[in-house]
Parts: sequence; structure tokens; C-alpha cells
Amino acid sequence: MRLAALLSGGKDSMYSMYKCMQEGHEIRYIISFISENPDSYMFHTPNIDLVKEQAKLLGIKHIEIPTKGEKEKELDDIEAALKSIAIEIDGIVTGATASTYQKSRIDAICERLGIKSLAPLWQLPPEETLRNMINEKFEIFIVTVAAPPLDQEWVGRKVTHEVVDDLVKLNKNHGIHILFEGGEAESFVTDCPMFPKKIKIVESEKVWNNKLKHGILNIKKIKLIEK
Repeated sequence: MRLAALLSGGKDSMYSMYKCMQEGHEIRYIISFISENPDSYMFHTPNIDLVKEQAKLLGIKHIEIPTKGEKEKELDDIEAALKSIAIEIDGIVTGATASTYQKSRIDAICERLGIKSLAPLWQLPPEETLRNMINEKFEIFIVTVAAPPLDQEWVGRKVTHEVVDDLVKLNKNHGIHILFEGGEAESFVTDCPMFPKKIKIVESEKVWNNKLKHGILNIKKIKLIEK
């Protein structure tokens, strides 16, 4: 099928697009939403401006859509974006893994537009899925944390099998979702099999709010390097 990928720059949406490409689907467009609301129910916001750099690496046309990120109203922005290209695509791919709120709304939009909604990671085992990403050469950094006991040491941490071990323990003891589906953290992909070159973070700033127990890695400068 001809697909548009809703891409946040993070691990789930990127890996979902990768799985669809492996299955022979063609990714015609990458769509990202620039939300004014950092607490949007639908959109990932940290370093979202860097999706355009990922799209350049992939050689796929990128559509960037501004949105106020207001609950429910932001769905109109998604529908308008997809409607504008619906004649050119057969469906979309998203990184939904467990959020019924997000998936049900995307599915309803696709149904109205007469296109398919693909979510290759939906309801897959979280630990196995994250380990598969690592094994398949996805380089992932945690760029936001927003749920104790995740602390400032997690901000900017590269996701390795050791990190997955830690997340399994945190899931058992504190209910932290291993794929961060509850919004506990956000990620950014700097390398994967689809990239001809690797993204290197050259300059970044770690910001930590001790009162809110919230942290973010603002990526200020990147460069592309050979693998």
C-alpha cells in the first residue's frame, strides 16, 4: 500500500514505519504535528522540529502541520492533513502500542476518509518490542521524563538492553510502561537501518524541573556522520 507515516521522531512511530517498509509498503509522506501544547493528548512535542531532518535522511516528502494541541480539536488538524493527501495514499501508519484513546480516534478518522489505519506495534509485548528495536540497530535516546521514579539521570540516556532491564524492574515495582505508553517518557531516534547516515547530537541542553519531577533534553545542534 501507499502510506503516510505519522512520525514524532521517537522510537514507536519510527519502528512502525520500518516494519511497514519491511512488509513492502511504500511510504509516500511523513507527517509531523508541531503542537503549541506540550501536554497534548495526541502529539509528542520534544525536539519535534528534528523530524524534518529524519525525513531528509529517508528521502521522503515531509509535511509539517502546526496545531494548538487542544484536546479533541487537535483531531480536526489530523483529519484535515490526511484529507489533503487521501487521494494519493491507501492508509497511514502510526506508532500506537497500547493507547486506546489515540488509536480509536485515528481509526475513526481513517474510516471517514476511506483509508486504512496500520499500527504494527499494537498490543505487542512491550519488553520484547523494545529489545527488538535495539537488536535491529535502532539507536534511541530518552529526551523527556515525566514520571517518578524516573529522574534526571534518565534524561539523555541511550536505550540499551541494560536500560530495558531497569525498565522491567520499574514496571514491576512502580507501573512504568516499558514503552512509555503512559507518557512517562519520550524518545528520539538517531539511527536505524533506514538511515544512510547516523545523526550525532552535537549540542544539547538538559533542563530539569525538580518541583514537577520533569526533564527534557533540548537538542540544539546535530550533524550527520558515516556509520
